Amino acid sequence: MRGIALEDLRDVTEAGFGADLGAEKFMNIKCRKAGLAPDCVVLVATIRAMKMNGGVAKADLGAENVDAVKEGCANLGRHIANLKQFGVPVVVAINAFETDTWAEVHAVEEAALAAGASAAVRTEHWEKGGEGATALAEAVVAACEEPNEFSYLYPLNMPIK
Repeated sequence: MRGIALEDLRDVTEAGFGADLGAEKFMNIKCRKAGLAPDCVVLVATIRAMKMNGGVAKADLGAENVDAVKEGCANLGRHIANLKQFGVPVVVAINAFETDTWAEVHAVEEAALAAGASAAVRTEHWEKGGEGATALAEAVVAACEEPNEFSYLYPLNMPIK
């Protein structure tokens, strides 16, 4: 990772659960009221969530199931599409666990990139601390350097109907 000077540091915030309601509130309400313009969005995904979205029962989540992961990635793709409407790059952090296989992680990477994510990165911060998130940090820095056209999804004077 390149050295980052103090004046280059950016604010990082956790906007809430979900790339739907959490991101919508953060981008359209909090950013507007606080005068913020995000440079990047990080969307966290897990293999377990992709499997569950692909129809796998909770008791069966430990077994490799690439087809279910691919099926579940439709949901991930929709979240990426929703986030991209704000005009900022999206980085997918694949929060990996020891039961995840390379093939499953690769399926999520491919689906995320195909859906328009700037990067999809396997993270192991839960196990390795900062060292396990280095690749994610590098992807976020790279995404923040991409041009973006942040915009709100609606004007404040838009009627409710």
